[in-house]
Amino acid sequence: MKIFIYSLLIFVYAVLSGCYEHFPLKQDITRTQNEFLNQDGSKVKFPELTKGKITLMAMVYTHCPDICPMTTHNMQLIESKLSKDELEKVRFVVITFDPDRDTPDVLKKFAEIRDIDFSRWSFLSGNKQNTKEVMLKFDIKAVPADSSYDADGNLSYYIVHTDRLSLIDQNGLLRKKYVGSIVDVNEVVNDIKYLLE
Repeated sequence: MKIFIYSLLIFVYAVLSGCYEHFPLKQDITRTQNEFLNQDGSKVKFPELTKGKITLMAMVYTHCPDICPMTTHNMQLIESKLSKDELEKVRFVVITFDPDRDTPDVLKKFAEIRDIDFSRWSFLSGNKQNTKEVMLKFDIKAVPADSSYDADGNLSYYIVHTDRLSLIDQNGLLRKKYVGSIVDVNEVVNDIKYLLE
């Protein structure tokens, strides 16, 4: 009887430990491809451009006064904590959910001010349909808030939005979501290293 109980405990332990996953998600994001323009105005498809790379992705807009710059900065901090060899296998993607104002030129200036290396980063702007599809895929919400007109008659508005960083593995599976503006940078670095093992 003792042998039976002991064997049963070992079996239960093996099943439970086998079910454990380091990451809470395993969502395939490769089923649909969405076309965007990158910061140079070249057409690219997402997530195809990340194929074979671990990807850290955020959706932002450049007129954001706080959360989006903080999220982008945190992505840069994560980048700075990875070795040159590790960075060869990692991609950083930023997609705007405000394509009317965030043209490729605007996104490029936003990145250049931050000294971003375009060999590892892509800033993407697309039409409303493609943008909406990616927002749905990543469960991102963005709602225009108060608006006004500037002295030149241009419409100015802020957007209330989801604060999110998404970690995608080499196989195009969404593995984890973080709060982008206050993310624990070391947690993300460790998660990336775990995927690189």
